[in-house]
Amino acid sequence: MTRPFFLETGISFCRLFSFRYIMAPPTPLLAVRGSDGTVLLRGPPNCEKNADFQRDPRQSRYIAFSKDGTLFAWCNGEKVTVVKVADGSQVRSFDLPKTAMLEFSPLNTVLATWQVYSKTQENPQGDANLQLWDLQTGTCLKALYHKKVQGWCPSWSDDEKIAVRSVNNELHFFENNDFNTIANKLHLQKVSEFVLSPGSQPSKVAVYVPGSKGAPSFVRLYQYPNFGGPTCALANKSFFKADRVTMLWNKKATAVLVQASIEVDKTGASYYGEQTLHYLATNGETSAVQLQKNGPIYDVAWSPSSAEFCVVYGFMPAKATVYNLKCDPVFDFGTGPRNAVYYSPQGHILVLAGFGNLRGQMEVWDVKKWKQVSKPQAPDSTHFAWCPDGEHVVTSTCAPRLRVSNGYKIWHYTGTVLYKQDTPTGTELWETVWQPFPDGMFPERTVKYQAAPSELGSTEAKPAQAYRPPALRNKPVTASSKLHEEEPPQNMRPGATGDKQLSKTALKNQKKREAKKAAKQEINPDALESQSDPSPASSAQPELSCGDPETDKKIKNVKKKLKAIDELKALQATGKSIQKNQLEKMEKEAQLMKELEDLQLVV
Repeated sequence: MTRPFFLETGISFCRLFSFRYIMAPPTPLLAVRGSDGTVLLRGPPNCEKNADFQRDPRQSRYIAFSKDGTLFAWCNGEKVTVVKVADGSQVRSFDLPKTAMLEFSPLNTVLATWQVYSKTQENPQGDANLQLWDLQTGTCLKALYHKKVQGWCPSWSDDEKIAVRSVNNELHFFENNDFNTIANKLHLQKVSEFVLSPGSQPSKVAVYVPGSKGAPSFVRLYQYPNFGGPTCALANKSFFKADRVTMLWNKKATAVLVQASIEVDKTGASYYGEQTLHYLATNGETSAVQLQKNGPIYDVAWSPSSAEFCVVYGFMPAKATVYNLKCDPVFDFGTGPRNAVYYSPQGHILVLAGFGNLRGQMEVWDVKKWKQVSKPQAPDSTHFAWCPDGEHVVTSTCAPRLRVSNGYKIWHYTGTVLYKQDTPTGTELWETVWQPFPDGMFPERTVKYQAAPSELGSTEAKPAQAYRPPALRNKPVTASSKLHEEEPPQNMRPGATGDKQLSKTALKNQKKREAKKAAKQEINPDALESQSDPSPASSAQPELSCGDPETDKKIKNVKKKLKAIDELKALQATGKSIQKNQLEKMEKEAQLMKELEDLQLVV
């Protein structure tokens, strides 16, 4: 008889059970901040109170998890508190009542805190408002000045070997959290934005310099510490029409998407200004992403695989398209009421949503099969976030964006509401944040299409029928004209539809032919109409032969001449000039008609 493997290897059943329990995926926590305090909840699917964390009834200004989710910090107007998520034990407490922002370094070594800069008559220079704290010892590593809230926190590499911050048109680089010594500088005139790459060494940085006096703006990619000049840049992309930019690295740090925008569209076509999208890769490749519809760019998101990105753009109803690293369209989701895109942490599901001034429709897609999973609706939502498990999402209605109907819902991606919490009357919900986890903690699961069971049911939007006045309700329904024609989804990979993929030259020639044909039709539409619509004489059945070949030949020639005269008449009706010999032919029409009549009488 075969013994169980744990007896053969000497592992006790209790140890085996505990090992399997430890390896089971943990339950993510949800941090909720509101006017009635801060609390950590265990979820999903049901958000229960975490017994290890005592609710703080004081109003918190800011909350933050560490990158690995093991620490949680908040500031409540009296102090900044840092606790362990596992058991709620306090790690550190700092007497910083004015703290408005806080952030952990990637390895939980440093806590950065920021407060609003202020100065007085007694202290015209003001106090340093950016502090960097050592979480091991509780000492202040460095106190710095940073007046604006934009870009207040230093950016660290994932291994904390490099930290960088912007100071007066320069990027200051620090190594191994030694903020007393500047290890390197990158000086660019009027540099205003930078983003440090994620991942391991070597670290890369994307920098943006706005244009001035007719010169274009540009974005450059550098690899630390090679900052010798423009020739040392990994990639360089210049462009106009950029008051501000948003730069987004992919997860593997191989490419950056740059969304450039200007506040005012001089053509007056868009209230939202004008936006363009650019692509830069660390191998030197650059490109402008060609969008298939005019209008604003609402949202851009990289796939966690770093091989594709999705863009939501165009005047409403907006288009959503997935592009590959060559900036070629891969899949088009058609048009719809959407202005945001969210990939699941595992990258296997994508959600297109329309929040803000839209009615909250969500479209859940299976990215591998390009198949829609569900289409729920979350009206009045101001916040959306994927749970790290890739199975659940949270939607929230928060103040100050909306001060009524505050609350949050936990959803399964198949469209069912698993948990719902409405904020009590007289209180406001300000923020909901999922506890983050390291990559690979939650494996990708097979996408389900059947709705998950729930007592709260689904909010699948039912197709709304067009309004019909009472006088027309008992009459047959006729095709009604729509304000916008909806475009269906389509797979745009080469060969996906069975059509042969044309080369760039062939596509160019095809466009030239179509343009030439359209111009010809615009110049002489009647001639094309006469070619496309045959005359009754030509489309009629062939006449019977009279039996005499010579007579048949004469009748055929006469009809041919009469047809030519009809064409001349049509040409004259369009206002075209007629030559003298053509007029003479037209004058012989009566004679030809008499000749044809005589021939047919003979027959």
